Amino acid sequence: MELSIIIPIFNEEGNIHPLYSRIAKVASEICDSWEILFVNDHSTDNSLNLIKQLAVNDKHVQYVTFSRNFGHQVAVCAGLDYAKGNAVVIIDGDLQDPPELITQMYEKYKQGYKVVYAKRSARKGVSLFKKIAYKSFYRILNKLTNIKIPLDTGDFRLIDRVIIDHLQNMPERNKFIRGQIAWIGYEQTFVEYVRDPRYAGKTGYSFAKLMKLAIDGITGFSDKPLRMASNVGIIVSFISFLFIVYALVSYFIFQTPLRGWASLMICISFLGGVQLITIGIIGEYISRINNDVRKRPLYVVEETTQSANQ
Repeated sequence: MELSIIIPIFNEEGNIHPLYSRIAKVASEICDSWEILFVNDHSTDNSLNLIKQLAVNDKHVQYVTFSRNFGHQVAVCAGLDYAKGNAVVIIDGDLQDPPELITQMYEKYKQGYKVVYAKRSARKGVSLFKKIAYKSFYRILNKLTNIKIPLDTGDFRLIDRVIIDHLQNMPERNKFIRGQIAWIGYEQTFVEYVRDPRYAGKTGYSFAKLMKLAIDGITGFSDKPLRMASNVGIIVSFISFLFIVYALVSYFIFQTPLRGWASLMICISFLGGVQLITIGIIGEYISRINNDVRKRPLYVVEETTQSANQ
């Protein structure tokens, strides 16, 4: 198999057919041996039935469906596990990423690059707040991590089989795939594009899920938050020590004991806030350790193309 195209799907019934048509056209022009692998993340709409119909009519279409919703990053991992191609493309199912760009990515891959990622030069149909949030996240992440994760990129990329082999040797459960691929290294390049608005349906990435992905990215590739928590603790302790010295000097030397309920509550609230933030940061890292120690399967497959045909 020369090329596999992985598409994680969650409630994308309005996008399935146009997405398939555009990808099939591109893939057939690139090479003779290819597959489209849909990973159904337990959709609650008609997505799975549409995918099954495509699989019946076209032998190039394969699918994997989960027993429950495991999340986008896990769906991508499952696709990498089941993909047969020497080159593998990861693309979302909302048609914001143009399938036609795969042609340029494949040309770069043939030049010897192991990773070809798609870099967004602009985003259509996104609010100003989200644009600022996305740009800020990638730049903060680069400041915090020891590796350089490409700016303004998602999971839309083409990777070589050797990259997949390395990814499958990374056992962590809180996945941040674009960070893992950057960590692996090898020759990497990019192609630029303008990201389109969603073709149909609503995004499955809520603000809470985006925050979780951001936290996974930061805690998975940086220990700087822990160092920051330690430094803040040292600074607050030093300020508290100065305040104690000031209080003792005022009482014993100047005979003017400190008074004021407001100042006392401000100090207590400030110290309590610092402690809770620090505990929260430590808790995020402990949670990652706990998830890895349990060694549960990353996902549970309910059905695949092969099992349905048996």
